[in-house]
Amino acid sequence: MISKRDKYKRFISFVSAMILVAMLTGAFALTWYEFYSDAIVLPYYRRGNWVLIGIYCLLVTLFFKAYGGFRLGYLKRADMLCSQLISIACVDFVTYFVISLIGRRFLQVFPVVILTFADFGFISVWNLLTDKLFFMIYPPRKLIILYGNSLAGSLVLKMSQRIDKYMICESVAIDEPVEKIESLIMSYEGVIICGIPKDKRDYYIKFCFKNSRRAYIAPEISDIILRGADDIRLFDTPLLLCRNYGLSFEQRLFKRVFDIVFSLTAVVFTSPIMLISALAVKLCDGGPVLFKQKRLTIDGKEFDVYKFRSMIVNAEKSGSPQLASDNDPRITPVGKFLRKTRLDELPQLLNILKGDMSVVGPRPERPELTELYKKTMPEFDFRLKVKAGLTGYAQITGVYDTSPADKLKMDLMYIENYSPLLDLQIVLMTIKTMILPGKSNASLQNKS
Repeated sequence: MISKRDKYKRFISFVSAMILVAMLTGAFALTWYEFYSDAIVLPYYRRGNWVLIGIYCLLVTLFFKAYGGFRLGYLKRADMLCSQLISIACVDFVTYFVISLIGRRFLQVFPVVILTFADFGFISVWNLLTDKLFFMIYPPRKLIILYGNSLAGSLVLKMSQRIDKYMICESVAIDEPVEKIESLIMSYEGVIICGIPKDKRDYYIKFCFKNSRRAYIAPEISDIILRGADDIRLFDTPLLLCRNYGLSFEQRLFKRVFDIVFSLTAVVFTSPIMLISALAVKLCDGGPVLFKQKRLTIDGKEFDVYKFRSMIVNAEKSGSPQLASDNDPRITPVGKFLRKTRLDELPQLLNILKGDMSVVGPRPERPELTELYKKTMPEFDFRLKVKAGLTGYAQITGVYDTSPADKLKMDLMYIENYSPLLDLQIVLMTIKTMILPGKSNASLQNKS
């Protein structure tokens, strides 16, 4: 049964978020009235000031929402803090230009800089206090894992990185007696279900539903496809409609317009960075600046993907494709930095303009590796329902060496849940990933 405290979990998170937004908005209001309201050409009366303060409040809410800054209790404290700091930095950056636009000239920037640092300090303190209070009220959930194959081991390893949220106390194999499994599930707050046959999985999901026990389920490909289905009714019979053709014509059209506008704008703003990167690659070892390689995009079409060269010349002289690792000796010193910050991907803006790729979508894979993966995962080419992307859902939620199976599932989750808002959120989260690159699974294992 759900505890009384759990009933108020979302409410506590909501109140915490509202207080934080109110405090940040109040700090901006003080800065506006003190330094800017009388400095613009035509000062506002009351309502004009209120509208501007309201816009700032809306920007804070939108950026925090996009970066996950309101996900108290879900993100690690460090991730939560980073999300909030990046969010407020973006808000204050945008706000300064809005203020200057209203003032019809570049107004003094120092007050906004002071505001940003003050926001950083307040957010850091608030994050520490709310995180400690939240996990004092809601300690880690005690869970049991019900497993059927070796995949459960990697899932347990990942969940063990969140000891603040999950406490896996026991494990039980699916071939144990039903009575024993049911008794163990009832002894804990929830169960993790991984790698068990579909009929048994359905049984235990219903058992958990009946007894109000949480169930954390490692999804199959078919589960993800069903999640994107439309609910329809045939008279009095409910049906799930899986359209299974990727994006609609309207979605593809909107996505193409977004791709062109975004890539043109990005080329203009990143051209100095691309120039510096190109010079660094050339000066490092004298080899070519760009690297070109055959990749797959929508409907399995081949195209040449462009990247800044991050490896030594002739890195694959053996002729067979080799996956890069964290400490791959073929990666040059400059290439290591470009890969870590994702700057090596910038030339793919040209691929987007050509129409080979989108800004957001599954990362383009090599034909040879795709065929290799399909031997164990026949569904791997399901991700080719849409164009390959410069960034994607798998890139912002996974780590450098996330398994192909997990990448496939995350790519399908993106395809089945596509929306322009999701694209925008992934683009914003990609900026965070570039600033704070994630760890690999190997490094996580080394720490365990």
